[in-house]
Amino acid sequence: MVYHQRAQASRMSKKAWVDEIGEITLAKRRSAKGLRLSVNINGQVRISMPRWVPYRSALAFAKKRKDWIIAHKQKNQKILLRDGARIGKTYNLQIIKALEPIVLATRIAGQRIIISTSYPIQNELVQRRAIHACERALLKEAKVSLPPQLLALAEKNGFNYKELRIRKLTSRWGSCSSNQIITLSYFLVQLPDEFIKYVMLHELVHTKFLNHSPDYWARLEELVPSAKLKRRQLREHKPRLEPSW
Repeated sequence: MVYHQRAQASRMSKKAWVDEIGEITLAKRRSAKGLRLSVNINGQVRISMPRWVPYRSALAFAKKRKDWIIAHKQKNQKILLRDGARIGKTYNLQIIKALEPIVLATRIAGQRIIISTSYPIQNELVQRRAIHACERALLKEAKVSLPPQLLALAEKNGFNYKELRIRKLTSRWGSCSSNQIITLSYFLVQLPDEFIKYVMLHELVHTKFLNHSPDYWARLEELVPSAKLKRRQLREHKPRLEPSW
């Protein structure tokens, strides 16, 4: 049942409820050429669609992909941080049992993210503060490692960009504006190097082609063989905190 609608000059969206899936956002966009299904880090389901496609067709598409949606919503459930977690390529999380009056304190020291607390690690406040500290560490790592990599790829392949911004992007890995400002998610540093390189080249090619036209893909394929395969593989990762042990 559709219960909310929002219209804009360039797009229109509705929210609908589907049994076993939950709420879905159906967003009509002028630029959309087909149905695109996504589940963000909060488990929110969205289908982008051409303006001429009926909403009922998008709902039928969602029901057909029900198992995929449920699997990805479960995958995106909150991660419980614990002692010894590897954060990015640089840091390790260390949980220290503290005595009163140190109830909860966080700091980054060298290659360690240190959480001192007298609360259990499972405590919701501790988890929130730990996540915040880990994301600060990822931002710090990204500001050191990403700019020289992007510059080197640009110089090697004949691209120019005006500025690099590093932000907390959670719905995409990067973007390139019409004035050649590239923005990268600091979650990118968690990915294998081959995917970091792919994302950077993906955005650099956008400095020449602000679309995903055949010419765009032809240029990207010159730089990254099997670029479309890389793009599909990248969908298995999400721009979010992904600790490893």
